[in-house]
Amino acid sequence: MFHVGGARSALYNWAFALRHGGTFVLRIEDTDQSRNRPEWTEGIISALAWLGISKESPHFEGPYFQSSYEKLHREAAQRLLSEGKAYYCTCTRDDVKARTGSEYQGYDGYCRDRGLTEGAIRFRTPDDGVTVVDDVVRGRVEFPNAAMEDFVIVRGDGSPLFILANVVDDMEMRITHVIRAEEHLSNTPKQQLLWEALGARPPVWAHVPVIVNEKRQKLSKRRDKVALESYREEGYLPEAMVNYLMLLGWGPGGDREIMPWPEMVQCFRLEDVNPSPAFFDEKKLRAFNGEYIRALSPEDFAARCEPYLDPSWDRKVFARVAPLAQTRISVLSEIRDYVDFLFLDEPVFDQASWDKAMKPGAAEILAEYAERLESVEWTPEALKTALEEVGAAHGLKLAKAQAPVRVAVTGRTVGLPLFESIEVLGRERSLARVRAALAKLSA
Repeated sequence: MFHVGGARSALYNWAFALRHGGTFVLRIEDTDQSRNRPEWTEGIISALAWLGISKESPHFEGPYFQSSYEKLHREAAQRLLSEGKAYYCTCTRDDVKARTGSEYQGYDGYCRDRGLTEGAIRFRTPDDGVTVVDDVVRGRVEFPNAAMEDFVIVRGDGSPLFILANVVDDMEMRITHVIRAEEHLSNTPKQQLLWEALGARPPVWAHVPVIVNEKRQKLSKRRDKVALESYREEGYLPEAMVNYLMLLGWGPGGDREIMPWPEMVQCFRLEDVNPSPAFFDEKKLRAFNGEYIRALSPEDFAARCEPYLDPSWDRKVFARVAPLAQTRISVLSEIRDYVDFLFLDEPVFDQASWDKAMKPGAAEILAEYAERLESVEWTPEALKTALEEVGAAHGLKLAKAQAPVRVAVTGRTVGLPLFESIEVLGRERSLARVRAALAKLSA
């Protein structure tokens, strides 16, 4: 699955690349075979395309695969060895623990000057001073070198670690800007040291804020709804998701939030990204999505609803009520519950709705309205007037009088405008449903 946090980082990279005439590089870091499957790569590409980050664009390169560059990774490690910037080490975690007496202390540099010719390869970090990371979002961040252990860059089996591979790949692909999540900031001083040791100028760093839930906890795939695919399947529009994700840590200024993508690209500046944690508010995302749904043309709305409709449903009937649903739903998957009553032989009653609407007096309302339905002019206005008159005879306003009728006709207390629904359903079917509900009440 594609994490919404990864999607936000991708969008920031994409917006930055487009604004500055640069190139967005997609690299699949596939050296960990346990986390590497072709279908997962396709899932990433599909998710990016849904957001509008298309490999068909002249500003897109990739996907590249980290495993294809392993020869370069090994060559870089050997170069660091030959220049005395790295060394072989045969220490295990238990060895370090035995020497230091602590399972928490980092590597103690034991193999630095032993002159070994095999084992894992460690990078020799400076003993003193600080490594300064100039971050566009976070400003100047200092990391004391004394607190940084000599870290492994190649395993004992000869396979390069991600931290080295990432730097070498960035150098090979001429990466100028690295825009990524805050949790990677702790890796940055090590990567910067590797860049410098390999004789290259580090890229511009920008670490964007962590995304948190309502409890201000970092979004977790084990606890929170974080998969972009789940939002896509539920019926969130890509343009709404893009708009919302862009605002998780950045804003165009002023009170404006709903904004088309081209305008966001023109406004986006890394310097304006806020380093504070960004709250992923699904309620606000739903509100955004509702705004975007209502802005669709009727034809576009109907087309986007298509995956959520039953193949057997009459599309001409659906087209008549689609504009009514468009003003009410927040995600496209809700469309079924709003319109299914039109295509069923009889409504599926929601028990809570039935219990709420079918109170004492409901039978009288249904019986009298059924009589009116037999001869009333079949227009929403006439259908409404008839029920107003029935309700008034019982001292009820329309809101109270229509509750049992709505449940009888649709099965629910909430849905499309009642009288337009009855009009589309037709006289015969509407009458049959009101009478069936009346019979159920009398049973």
